[in-house]
Amino acid sequence: MKIPTEPLTREQIMRQLATYRTPDLDIRGGRVFAYTYTPPTDVEETTKQAYLEYLSENALDPTSFPSLVAIEREVVRMVASLLRGDDRVVGSFTSGGTESILLAVKSARDKARAEHPEITRPEIVLPKSAHGAFHKACDYFGLQPILVPLDRATFQVDLDAFRQAITPNTILLVGSAPQYAQGVVDPIRALGQIALDRGLWLHVDACVGGIHLSFQRDLPGWPHHDFDFSVPGVSSLSVDMHKYGYAPKGASIVLYRDKSYRRFQIFSTIASATYALVNANIQSSRSGGPIAAAWGVLHAMGQSGYRQIVDSSMQATQKIVDHINQSKHLRVLGKPDVCMFSIASETINVFELADEMRRRRWYLQPQFSTEWTPMNLHISVSNANVPVVDEFLFDLDQSVEALSTRSPLRIEDIRHQVITMLEGATPAEAMARLSASAGFVDGQLPEDMAFVNSVLEAMPREMGAYMLAEYLNDLYV
Repeated sequence: MKIPTEPLTREQIMRQLATYRTPDLDIRGGRVFAYTYTPPTDVEETTKQAYLEYLSENALDPTSFPSLVAIEREVVRMVASLLRGDDRVVGSFTSGGTESILLAVKSARDKARAEHPEITRPEIVLPKSAHGAFHKACDYFGLQPILVPLDRATFQVDLDAFRQAITPNTILLVGSAPQYAQGVVDPIRALGQIALDRGLWLHVDACVGGIHLSFQRDLPGWPHHDFDFSVPGVSSLSVDMHKYGYAPKGASIVLYRDKSYRRFQIFSTIASATYALVNANIQSSRSGGPIAAAWGVLHAMGQSGYRQIVDSSMQATQKIVDHINQSKHLRVLGKPDVCMFSIASETINVFELADEMRRRRWYLQPQFSTEWTPMNLHISVSNANVPVVDEFLFDLDQSVEALSTRSPLRIEDIRHQVITMLEGATPAEAMARLSASAGFVDGQLPEDMAFVNSVLEAMPREMGAYMLAEYLNDLYV
């Protein structure tokens, strides 16, 4: 493919983009229970206008666009106040939760380098339920993740195991508010005390729930949790605006107890023949659009708007959870603290359930098993899902009924097939056979994903991760 010889008209361009979107998930009909968080229509229009107003401004150089500095400072200060930070708390606007987590981990690593040069193999202690971005940070920054088991009933981190995992090489402790998989908040106050006792940095990953939990705290009838800067021992937090803050994608905040922590986040050099480079973020050039949109959504929603959405989302969540827990075939794992949870089954293959729901134009997110959890489907309830809960539950019942009348895909049978398939194969042959059996053809996925997910569930996790990386490598040019 080459750049067109002559320019296309605006109408031609938009028409072509519309054709590309045909197979995409419908993010505004409330039928997607992951990935997207759509605010009320009037708020969305306001944030779009704010985004476009600053689309071309570049946040790289604060001296060139001081208005962006002012807007970012206000966004950070509003979020810091919401998370009960005092005037010493500082932060930075980032592109998303992964960047916020990367920056916090990088800062903790560099602080440890400066203050504890004797640590040559730094370790991070984190729950098994912590987000994969922490593993990514360890891979990027040369750190060792030390994984801590979960309580089998609550899915919170096991505190005794957490304490035992700390060694002289530990530079960072991690807790989640909530962890994504089951929507459960770790015991942050207890983790904060461990951090204080050991003189260690505690980062709380509140990317998905920080804003929601903060407003949920003001509402009667729902769980309340202390997870923010009101907890002694919390050194930093990551909070996404583009999840339950309802800002457009590309908006997150990383917060620090004071400037002495954030100083290790900043990169600065004048060693190049080019201009002086100083960045608080991983990115250098970055559009001002997400910053302005985040500012816009905070003002367009207001505290009352957030409280209303949090309350209605929690009511919808409770209705779904109660309905599922009355099912003969499904159950909710644990007791979720927010409007997100996961469902499992002993009688049907939940990956097949995801396909059945996809045929009815719903999306539920598959999650693989761990030592503490069976394979399951994740559900995040947000503003767009609230009006269609009854329709969702009807289709869920119909899907379960359809699956209950036929034999499910059995993971043990598939595992046996995988073992047989890999006998005597070279790594290249093994990958080719696995890809073919799973339905990966020329970088494309099959329409039904149950068998693919079941194959990934059946194989060793390292092999599954390698297979996904190979698929992604083939998917893009």
